[in-house]
Amino acid sequence: MNVDADRFAERVGVSPERAAEMNSVMDRVTRWAADRSDVAGLLLVGSCARGEARPDSDVDLLLLSTAHDRYAADETWLRELSLGEVVRVRAWGPLTEWRHVTASGLEVEMCVGSTAWAGTDPVDAGTRRVVTDGARPLHDPSGILGALIRACA
Repeated sequence: MNVDADRFAERVGVSPERAAEMNSVMDRVTRWAADRSDVAGLLLVGSCARGEARPDSDVDLLLLSTAHDRYAADETWLRELSLGEVVRVRAWGPLTEWRHVTASGLEVEMCVGSTAWAGTDPVDAGTRRVVTDGARPLHDPSGILGALIRACA
């Protein structure tokens, strides 16, 4: 991602320090995802993706993998990402949510699911809600996230 923190802060409406932390999280997870052949996509969703983050906003990330069961069942990969303390794990339909809180209080939601979540024939109603509420691909090597966004437009 590598967005200048001050420009990012101005665009999303948070302090430069919070913007730098948000940007660092997004960049770290994007670089990590790019190093894994089973990661089919990483999507930023919600207020950060819309450019409407507030000081109390979290960073919402959605990871799609061809081996999603491995991520849903094992926390080893989360330690690699250093996203903070895990404060909640729960299922949202086909996704597993891992909610973290960093030392500064920034919440990071990492949802993991299979590539089927991004299916476009037809687009699932829940998927459509997530995408139309704000979505920006951070890593999309196969183009499935771009296709999903176009199908939801």
